[in-house]
Amino acid sequence: MSTRRLVEVHLDLLSQPCRAIHILLGCNGIPHTVRPVALRKGEHQTPDFTKLNPMQKVPVLEDNGFVLTESDAIMKYLCTRHNVPEHWYPRQTERRARVDEYTAWHHTNTRPHAAKVFLLEVLIPLRTGSAVDEERLFRALSELEDTLDRLESMFLRRQPFLCGDDVSVADLLAVCELMQPLGAGRDVLQRRPQLQRWRSRVQSAVGDAFDQAHAVLYALRDRRAAKL
Repeated sequence: MSTRRLVEVHLDLLSQPCRAIHILLGCNGIPHTVRPVALRKGEHQTPDFTKLNPMQKVPVLEDNGFVLTESDAIMKYLCTRHNVPEHWYPRQTERRARVDEYTAWHHTNTRPHAAKVFLLEVLIPLRTGSAVDEERLFRALSELEDTLDRLESMFLRRQPFLCGDDVSVADLLAVCELMQPLGAGRDVLQRRPQLQRWRSRVQSAVGDAFDQAHAVLYALRDRRAAKL
């Protein structure tokens, strides 16, 4: 009798989408093996990894010979493939469409705008040794504020989570992006009580998996604070 292999996920937990997948796997108890890929060491550019994903990006999922890239596709695949509560990616057509609506919007709004703040405030100074470009950072923060306005007015409105009354993959993708600027000690939700309450609800819904996934980000924040 053949034995099914565990799902393998190639992740770097400093990557926001990787953390979302890590949380989904952890809080649902999906058996898996994590294959760490250190982006800062260029491990995503090795021949073996390039063969796995020619785009040289994480995350990547391997499931019994099936290889899948892109966080959105991976999370929806996991929800469909494994016995997870339906609220993560609903089967009912309209409810599923709401999740798809947010995740489509996410990739041109929440993701690039939060990531740009982290890029300008953390990654570029680390890689180049240069000071933060305050003018570019100001513009990036302004773009992110517009996105936060939209999250409140379009998606949360009168509901506790982005796509309804319970947590979904949309919330994981969004919250991991909005946590990313914390690597520089910046809480972009500091003056946003509605979004703070939403973040707390997401944390409560996933339990310890949230802090486990974000441990590397917290460590980066603490190291930077110790140098100031």
